Amino acid sequence: MNAFDYLALAVWGGVILSSVLLLRGLRRSQPSTLGPAPRLHDLSEAAFMAGGPGAVVDAALVSLLCDGRMVVGGPGIVQLRPGVRAADPAERAVLQAQQGAPSGWLYQIRYQAMRDPAVQETGDALAARGLIAPAGGRRAQSRHGVVQAVACGVALILSLPLSFVAFALQADSGTFRVPFIAEVFPVLLGGIVMGAVGASRARRRITRAGAAALRDMRAHFRTDQSPYVQTSLFGLRGLRDPYLREQLVPAARGTRLAAAQAGARARGSGHFASHSTWASGAEAIPVVWCAGSDGGGSGGSGGSGCGSGSSCGSSSGGCSSGSSCGSSGSSSSSCSSGSSCSSSSSSSCSSSS
Repeated sequence: MNAFDYLALAVWGGVILSSVLLLRGLRRSQPSTLGPAPRLHDLSEAAFMAGGPGAVVDAALVSLLCDGRMVVGGPGIVQLRPGVRAADPAERAVLQAQQGAPSGWLYQIRYQAMRDPAVQETGDALAARGLIAPAGGRRAQSRHGVVQAVACGVALILSLPLSFVAFALQADSGTFRVPFIAEVFPVLLGGIVMGAVGASRARRRITRAGAAALRDMRAHFRTDQSPYVQTSLFGLRGLRDPYLREQLVPAARGTRLAAAQAGARARGSGHFASHSTWASGAEAIPVVWCAGSDGGGSGGSGGSGCGSGSSCGSSSGGCSSGSSCGSSGSSSSSCSSGSSCSSSSSSSCSSSS
Protein backbone atom coordinates (compact mmCIF):
# COMPACT_ATOMS: atom_id res chain seq x y z
CA MET A 1 0.00 0.00 0.00
CA ASN A 2 1.22 3.46 -0.82
CA ALA A 3 0.33 6.88 0.54
CA PHE A 4 -2.64 7.24 -1.78
CA ASP A 5 -4.13 3.98 -0.55
CA TYR A 6 -3.87 5.17 3.04
CA LEU A 7 -5.42 8.47 2.02
CA ALA A 8 -8.32 6.62 0.39
CA LEU A 9 -8.86 4.61 3.58
CA ALA A 10 -8.86 7.83 5.59
CA VAL A 11 -11.47 9.32 3.26
CA TRP A 12 -13.69 6.25 3.61
CA GLY A 13 -13.39 6.29 7.38
CA GLY A 14 -14.06 10.02 7.67
CA VAL A 15 -17.14 10.01 5.45
CA ILE A 16 -18.63 6.93 7.11
CA LEU A 17 -18.05 8.36 10.59
CA SER A 18 -19.55 11.70 9.61
CA SER A 19 -22.61 10.01 8.10
CA VAL A 20 -23.15 7.88 11.22
CA LEU A 21 -22.94 10.96 13.47
CA LEU A 22 -25.39 12.80 11.21
CA LEU A 23 -27.94 9.98 11.33
CA ARG A 24 -27.48 9.64 15.08
CA GLY A 25 -28.07 13.35 15.59
CA LEU A 26 -31.21 13.27 13.47
CA ARG A 27 -32.59 10.34 15.43
CA ARG A 28 -31.88 11.95 18.78
CA SER A 29 -33.41 15.26 17.74
CA GLN A 30 -36.65 13.59 16.63
CA PRO A 31 -39.34 14.63 19.16
CA SER A 32 -40.76 11.65 21.02
CA THR A 33 -44.45 11.16 21.72
CA LEU A 34 -45.51 9.09 24.71
CA GLY A 35 -48.93 7.54 25.14
CA PRO A 36 -51.72 7.90 22.57
CA ALA A 37 -50.94 9.56 19.26
CA PRO A 38 -51.41 13.32 19.70
CA ARG A 39 -54.16 15.07 17.76
CA LEU A 40 -54.72 18.62 16.58
CA HIS A 41 -57.10 20.55 18.79
CA ASP A 42 -58.51 22.97 16.23
CA LEU A 43 -58.13 24.42 12.75
CA SER A 44 -55.68 27.06 13.96
CA GLU A 45 -53.25 24.31 14.89
CA ALA A 46 -53.88 22.65 11.54
CA ALA A 47 -53.08 25.94 9.82
CA PHE A 48 -49.81 26.22 11.72
CA MET A 49 -48.92 22.71 10.63
CA ALA A 50 -49.82 23.48 7.02
CA GLY A 51 -47.96 26.77 6.70
CA GLY A 52 -46.58 28.08 9.97
CA PRO A 53 -47.75 31.32 11.63
CA GLY A 54 -48.44 32.86 8.22
CA ALA A 55 -51.14 30.28 7.45
CA VAL A 56 -52.76 30.87 10.86
CA VAL A 57 -53.03 34.57 10.09
CA ASP A 58 -54.17 33.90 6.52
CA ALA A 59 -57.05 31.76 7.79
CA ALA A 60 -58.07 34.50 10.24
CA LEU A 61 -57.92 37.09 7.46
CA VAL A 62 -60.09 34.89 5.24
CA SER A 63 -62.73 34.70 7.96
CA LEU A 64 -62.64 38.46 8.61
CA LEU A 65 -62.72 39.42 4.93
CA CYS A 66 -65.30 36.84 3.97
CA ASP A 67 -68.01 37.86 6.43
CA GLY A 68 -67.42 41.59 6.02
CA ARG A 69 -65.91 42.35 9.43
CA MET A 70 -62.82 43.55 7.58
CA VAL A 71 -63.12 45.38 4.27
CA VAL A 72 -60.63 46.55 1.66
CA GLY A 73 -60.79 50.30 1.24
CA GLY A 74 -58.05 50.66 -1.34
CA PRO A 75 -55.36 48.67 -3.14
CA GLY A 76 -54.11 46.40 -0.35
CA ILE A 77 -55.40 48.68 2.43
CA VAL A 78 -57.92 47.23 4.86
CA GLN A 79 -60.31 48.71 7.38
CA LEU A 80 -62.33 47.23 10.22
CA ARG A 81 -66.04 47.73 10.55
CA PRO A 82 -67.18 49.35 13.82
CA GLY A 83 -67.77 46.95 16.69
CA VAL A 84 -65.81 44.07 15.17
CA ARG A 85 -65.08 41.24 17.60
CA ALA A 86 -62.60 38.42 17.28
CA ALA A 87 -63.75 34.81 17.42
CA ASP A 88 -60.37 33.29 18.36
CA PRO A 89 -56.83 34.33 19.34
CA ALA A 90 -55.67 34.47 15.70
CA GLU A 91 -58.40 36.92 14.76
CA ARG A 92 -57.64 38.91 17.89
CA ALA A 93 -54.02 39.14 16.78
CA VAL A 94 -55.13 40.47 13.39
CA LEU A 95 -57.40 43.08 14.97
CA GLN A 96 -54.65 44.24 17.32
CA ALA A 97 -52.18 44.40 14.44
CA GLN A 98 -54.61 46.50 12.40
CA GLN A 99 -55.14 48.91 15.28
CA GLY A 100 -51.42 49.27 16.00
CA ALA A 101 -50.09 49.27 12.45
CA PRO A 102 -48.77 52.58 11.08
CA SER A 103 -51.00 52.13 8.04
CA GLY A 104 -53.73 49.85 6.83
CA TRP A 105 -51.53 47.85 4.46
CA LEU A 106 -52.58 44.22 4.59
CA TYR A 107 -49.05 42.84 4.22
CA GLN A 108 -47.92 44.83 7.28
CA ILE A 109 -50.90 43.66 9.32
CA ARG A 110 -50.23 40.06 8.31
CA TYR A 111 -46.58 40.28 9.31
CA GLN A 112 -47.33 41.84 12.68
CA ALA A 113 -50.09 39.32 13.44
CA MET A 114 -47.63 36.49 12.70
CA ARG A 115 -45.44 37.89 15.49
CA ASP A 116 -48.26 38.04 18.03
CA PRO A 117 -47.59 35.90 21.15
CA ALA A 118 -50.89 34.05 20.71
CA VAL A 119 -49.91 32.92 17.21
CA GLN A 120 -46.33 32.13 18.20
CA GLU A 121 -47.50 30.08 21.19
CA THR A 122 -49.43 27.81 18.83
CA GLY A 123 -46.10 26.55 17.59
CA ASP A 124 -44.87 26.07 21.16
CA ALA A 125 -47.92 23.94 21.98
CA LEU A 126 -47.47 21.78 18.88
CA ALA A 127 -43.77 21.31 19.60
CA ALA A 128 -44.52 20.35 23.22
CA ARG A 129 -46.81 17.56 21.96
CA GLY A 130 -44.21 16.30 19.49
CA LEU A 131 -46.15 17.31 16.37
CA ILE A 132 -43.45 19.64 15.06
CA ALA A 133 -39.76 19.90 15.79
CA PRO A 134 -38.72 22.66 18.20
CA ALA A 135 -37.67 25.88 16.50
CA GLY A 136 -33.96 25.71 15.79
CA GLY A 137 -33.76 22.25 17.34
CA ARG A 138 -32.14 20.67 14.29
CA ARG A 139 -29.96 23.54 13.19
CA ALA A 140 -26.78 21.65 14.09
CA GLN A 141 -27.83 18.62 12.04
CA SER A 142 -28.77 20.81 9.08
CA ARG A 143 -25.37 22.52 9.20
CA HIS A 144 -23.65 19.13 9.56
CA GLY A 145 -25.39 17.79 6.46
CA VAL A 146 -24.53 20.82 4.36
CA VAL A 147 -20.88 20.80 5.45
CA GLN A 148 -20.59 17.08 4.73
CA ALA A 149 -22.12 17.40 1.26
CA VAL A 150 -19.90 20.36 0.36
CA ALA A 151 -16.74 18.75 1.76
CA CYS A 152 -17.37 15.52 -0.14
CA GLY A 153 -18.03 17.49 -3.31
CA VAL A 154 -14.77 19.40 -2.98
CA ALA A 155 -12.88 16.19 -2.19
CA LEU A 156 -14.36 14.54 -5.26
CA ILE A 157 -13.12 17.39 -7.45
CA LEU A 158 -9.66 17.27 -5.87
CA SER A 159 -9.46 13.51 -6.30
CA LEU A 160 -9.14 13.91 -10.08
CA PRO A 161 -5.80 15.82 -10.08
CA LEU A 162 -4.58 13.55 -7.27
CA SER A 163 -5.28 10.59 -9.53
CA PHE A 164 -3.03 12.08 -12.23
CA VAL A 165 -0.30 12.70 -9.66
CA ALA A 166 -0.54 9.13 -8.41
CA PHE A 167 -0.44 7.82 -11.98
CA ALA A 168 2.67 9.87 -12.77
CA LEU A 169 4.46 8.67 -9.65
CA GLN A 170 3.65 5.05 -10.37
CA ALA A 171 4.31 5.13 -14.14
CA ASP A 172 7.77 3.60 -13.75
CA SER A 173 6.66 0.76 -11.47
CA GLY A 174 5.19 -1.27 -14.32
CA THR A 175 2.23 -2.42 -12.22
CA PHE A 176 -1.39 -1.44 -12.63
CA ARG A 177 -2.90 0.58 -9.81
CA VAL A 178 -6.55 1.47 -9.33
CA PRO A 179 -6.93 5.21 -9.95
CA PHE A 180 -7.33 7.20 -6.76
CA ILE A 181 -10.61 8.71 -7.93
CA ALA A 182 -12.04 5.22 -8.44
CA GLU A 183 -11.09 4.31 -4.86
CA VAL A 184 -12.88 7.25 -3.26
CA PHE A 185 -15.67 7.96 -5.74
CA PRO A 186 -18.29 5.61 -4.17
CA VAL A 187 -17.87 6.90 -0.62
CA LEU A 188 -17.68 10.55 -1.65
CA LEU A 189 -20.79 10.25 -3.77
CA GLY A 190 -22.55 8.52 -0.89
CA GLY A 191 -21.38 11.26 1.47
CA ILE A 192 -22.85 13.93 -0.81
CA VAL A 193 -26.18 12.11 -0.96
CA MET A 194 -26.27 11.43 2.78
CA GLY A 195 -25.37 15.02 3.61
CA ALA A 196 -28.01 16.46 1.30
CA VAL A 197 -30.71 14.08 2.53
CA GLY A 198 -29.75 14.66 6.17
CA ALA A 199 -29.86 18.44 5.77
CA SER A 200 -33.25 18.17 4.09
CA ARG A 201 -34.61 16.00 6.90
CA ALA A 202 -33.22 18.37 9.51
CA ARG A 203 -35.08 21.30 7.92
CA ARG A 204 -38.34 19.35 7.87
CA ARG A 205 -40.29 20.79 10.77
CA ILE A 206 -43.31 18.51 10.82
CA THR A 207 -42.82 15.13 12.54
CA ARG A 208 -44.33 11.77 11.64
CA ALA A 209 -46.89 12.14 14.40
CA GLY A 210 -47.66 15.65 13.17
CA ALA A 211 -48.09 14.49 9.59
CA ALA A 212 -50.51 11.79 10.74
CA ALA A 213 -52.47 14.29 12.84
CA LEU A 214 -52.71 16.71 9.91
CA ARG A 215 -53.91 13.95 7.61
CA ASP A 216 -56.60 13.03 10.13
CA MET A 217 -57.75 16.65 10.35
CA ARG A 218 -57.89 16.95 6.56
CA ALA A 219 -59.87 13.73 6.34
CA HIS A 220 -62.30 15.00 8.97
CA PHE A 221 -63.01 18.17 6.97
CA ARG A 222 -62.73 16.63 3.51
CA THR A 223 -66.32 17.62 2.62
CA ASP A 224 -66.01 21.21 3.84
CA GLN A 225 -64.90 23.39 0.94
CA SER A 226 -65.33 26.73 2.71
CA PRO A 227 -62.47 29.21 2.22
CA TYR A 228 -61.63 29.33 5.93
CA VAL A 229 -61.38 25.56 6.31
CA GLN A 230 -59.42 25.06 3.10
CA THR A 231 -56.98 27.84 4.02
CA SER A 232 -56.53 26.32 7.47
CA LEU A 233 -55.85 22.86 6.08
CA PHE A 234 -53.71 23.72 3.05
CA GLY A 235 -52.59 27.34 3.39
CA LEU A 236 -53.12 29.74 0.53
CA ARG A 237 -52.76 26.90 -1.96
CA GLY A 238 -56.12 25.62 -0.75
CA LEU A 239 -57.80 29.00 -1.30
CA ARG A 240 -59.79 28.99 -4.53
CA ASP A 241 -61.78 32.21 -4.28
CA PRO A 242 -60.25 34.68 -6.79
CA TYR A 243 -61.05 37.79 -4.76
CA LEU A 244 -59.52 36.45 -1.56
CA ARG A 245 -56.44 35.23 -3.42
CA GLU A 246 -56.14 38.67 -5.01
CA GLN A 247 -55.83 40.17 -1.54
CA LEU A 248 -53.90 37.55 0.41
CA VAL A 249 -51.31 36.22 -2.02
CA PRO A 250 -49.64 39.64 -2.51
CA ALA A 251 -49.82 40.18 1.25
CA ALA A 252 -47.98 36.90 1.82
CA ARG A 253 -45.34 37.89 -0.73
CA GLY A 254 -44.86 41.20 1.06
CA THR A 255 -43.55 39.57 4.23
CA ARG A 256 -39.92 40.42 3.49
CA LEU A 257 -40.82 44.03 2.79
CA ALA A 258 -42.77 44.23 6.05
CA ALA A 259 -39.84 42.71 7.94
CA ALA A 260 -37.46 45.24 6.41
CA GLN A 261 -39.78 48.11 7.33
CA ALA A 262 -40.13 46.79 10.87
CA GLY A 263 -36.35 46.52 11.14
CA ALA A 264 -35.92 50.10 9.94
CA ARG A 265 -38.39 51.30 12.55
CA ALA A 266 -36.60 49.30 15.24
CA ARG A 267 -33.20 50.72 14.28
CA GLY A 268 -34.66 54.20 14.31
CA SER A 269 -35.97 53.58 17.82
CA GLY A 270 -32.75 51.99 19.08
CA HIS A 271 -34.14 48.44 19.31
CA PHE A 272 -32.90 45.24 17.76
CA ALA A 273 -34.53 44.46 14.43
CA SER A 274 -35.32 40.89 15.41
CA HIS A 275 -37.37 42.12 18.36
CA SER A 276 -39.10 44.99 16.67
CA THR A 277 -42.79 45.83 16.87
CA TRP A 278 -44.85 48.52 15.26
CA ALA A 279 -44.73 51.81 17.10
CA SER A 280 -47.56 50.89 19.45
CA GLY A 281 -45.74 50.84 22.77
CA ALA A 282 -46.10 47.06 23.04
CA GLU A 283 -43.39 45.03 24.68
CA ALA A 284 -40.88 43.74 22.13
CA ILE A 285 -41.07 39.99 21.66
CA PRO A 286 -38.71 37.59 19.91
CA VAL A 287 -39.92 35.82 16.78
CA VAL A 288 -39.40 32.12 17.40
CA TRP A 289 -41.67 30.59 14.77
CA CYS A 290 -40.99 32.32 11.50
CA ALA A 291 -40.55 30.03 8.52
CA GLY A 292 -43.51 28.06 7.23
CA SER A 293 -43.91 24.42 8.10
CA ASP A 294 -43.53 21.85 5.41
CA GLY A 295 -47.15 20.90 5.68
CA GLY A 296 -46.46 17.23 5.37
CA GLY A 297 -45.70 17.57 1.70
CA SER A 298 -49.22 18.63 0.85
CA GLY A 299 -48.74 22.26 0.16
CA GLY A 300 -48.36 25.17 2.51
CA SER A 301 -48.93 28.85 2.63
CA GLY A 302 -46.89 30.69 0.08
CA GLY A 303 -44.66 33.23 1.67
CA SER A 304 -45.53 32.28 5.17
CA GLY A 305 -41.98 32.60 6.34
CA CYS A 306 -40.61 35.83 7.71
CA GLY A 307 -38.40 36.43 4.75
CA SER A 308 -40.16 35.38 1.60
CA GLY A 309 -41.36 37.47 -1.26
CA SER A 310 -41.27 41.21 -1.72
CA SER A 311 -44.42 42.13 -3.60
CA CYS A 312 -47.13 44.08 -1.85
CA GLY A 313 -50.06 45.82 -3.51
CA SER A 314 -53.33 44.30 -4.57
CA SER A 315 -56.52 45.33 -6.25
CA SER A 316 -59.27 47.12 -4.43
CA GLY A 317 -62.55 45.62 -3.47
CA GLY A 318 -64.21 44.04 -0.47
CA CYS A 319 -66.82 41.46 0.36
CA SER A 320 -70.17 43.07 0.78
CA SER A 321 -71.57 43.11 4.28
CA GLY A 322 -74.42 40.96 3.11
CA SER A 323 -72.20 37.94 2.59
CA SER A 324 -72.45 35.29 5.26
CA CYS A 325 -69.52 33.41 6.68
CA GLY A 326 -69.11 31.66 9.97
CA SER A 327 -66.38 32.75 12.32
CA SER A 328 -63.07 31.01 12.38
CA GLY A 329 -64.10 29.23 15.52
CA SER A 330 -66.71 27.25 13.62
CA SER A 331 -65.89 24.30 11.44
CA SER A 332 -68.85 25.03 9.18
CA SER A 333 -67.75 28.49 8.15
CA SER A 334 -68.31 29.23 4.48
CA CYS A 335 -69.05 32.20 2.32
CA SER A 336 -72.52 31.88 0.89
CA SER A 337 -72.74 31.18 -2.80
CA GLY A 338 -74.79 34.29 -3.34
CA SER A 339 -72.42 36.73 -1.70
CA SER A 340 -70.60 39.18 -3.90
CA CYS A 341 -67.55 41.34 -3.62
CA SER A 342 -67.65 45.03 -4.28
CA SER A 343 -64.57 44.97 -6.48
CA SER A 344 -64.40 46.25 -10.00
CA SER A 345 -64.27 42.71 -11.31
CA SER A 346 -67.33 41.67 -9.28
CA SER A 347 -65.56 38.56 -8.14
CA SER A 348 -67.51 36.44 -5.67
CA CYS A 349 -66.67 35.10 -2.26
CA SER A 350 -68.37 31.82 -2.94
CA SER A 351 -66.58 28.72 -1.86
CA SER A 352 -67.45 27.07 -5.14
CA SER A 353 -65.12 29.35 -7.12
